[in-house]
Amino acid sequence: MTHHISRRGRVLGVGLAAGILIPCVAAATPAAAATPTVSCTSAKAGLADKLKKDITAALASRKGTVAVGLYDRTTSTTCTLRATTAYDSASTVKVTVLATLLWDAKKHNRTLTTRESTLAKAMITKSDNSATSTLWKQLGLTKIKGFLTAAGMTQTKPGANNYWGLTQETVTDEQKLLKLVTAKNTVLSDNSRAYILKLMNQVIAGQRWGTPYGAPSTVTVHVKNGWLQRSTHGWRVHSLGTFNGGGHDYMMSVLTQDNSTMSYGITTIQGVAKAIHKDLA
Repeated sequence: MTHHISRRGRVLGVGLAAGILIPCVAAATPAAAATPTVSCTSAKAGLADKLKKDITAALASRKGTVAVGLYDRTTSTTCTLRATTAYDSASTVKVTVLATLLWDAKKHNRTLTTRESTLAKAMITKSDNSATSTLWKQLGLTKIKGFLTAAGMTQTKPGANNYWGLTQETVTDEQKLLKLVTAKNTVLSDNSRAYILKLMNQVIAGQRWGTPYGAPSTVTVHVKNGWLQRSTHGWRVHSLGTFNGGGHDYMMSVLTQDNSTMSYGITTIQGVAKAIHKDLA
C-alpha cells in the first residue's frame, strides 16, 4: 500500500505540488485584502465614491499607520479607516480633559474658576502640558471615566499614573467627542460647547497644522493636535478638526503612528485633509 501511494505520488507529483501551492496562494490573498480600506457613505450622490478614491490616493504613497474619521452633517457623509484601532492620544486628549471639566462643573451647577479658565486656555491654545497635568489630577480618573461613559466613548482608556498622553483613543471615539462639541446634546451644555470651540479656534499659529490644511476660507476652523515620539511605533502625530460656515458643518479626526519624523506625520495628515476639504467644498 505504501508503494502504491508513493508510485501514484510520483505520477501525480505536479498535481500534488499544485494542490499544495493553490491553498497557500488562496490563504495569502485574504491576508493582503485584510489591509483596511477607506469606507464612505453619503446622502449626496457620488460623494462617497469620490472621498473614498481621493483619501485612498492621498495615502497611497505614505508610510505609517493612519486612521481617519470624517462626518459631514450637511450631506450625512461618513468616512472611516481603522476606526477602532487604538493610538496613544498624545495631546489630543486635552479636548477630553476640557470636556470632562465642563461636564463636571455643569453637574455641580457651577462655572469654571478663574484658575481653571487660565489652565484650560493654556492647555488648548498652547498645548501646555503642566496645565493639563494639573487639571487631570484635579479631575481624577473617576470623573474622566464618568465623562467617557456619558459621552459613549467606550473605546477610550485613560492613561494610568497621570500619563494622560498615553490614553488609548480611537477615531470612532474622537468623532463622537467632536459631534458632542458641535451640536446640541444632553452631555455638554451649549455654553460648554461654545467655550471648547472658542479655544480650539484660538490655537496658536504654530499648532494650526493638520486637519485645517486646505480648508475653504468660508469655514471657521477649530483644531487640536497631538504629537509624541516613543521607542516603538515612532512618532504619533494626530489632528482633530471641526469646520463650520458657508453652508458646511463637518469634522475629522486623523490619527497616525509609525512616522519617521513629526513633519512626515503632519504631511500625511495634510494630504488627507486637503482631499476631504476639496471634495466637500
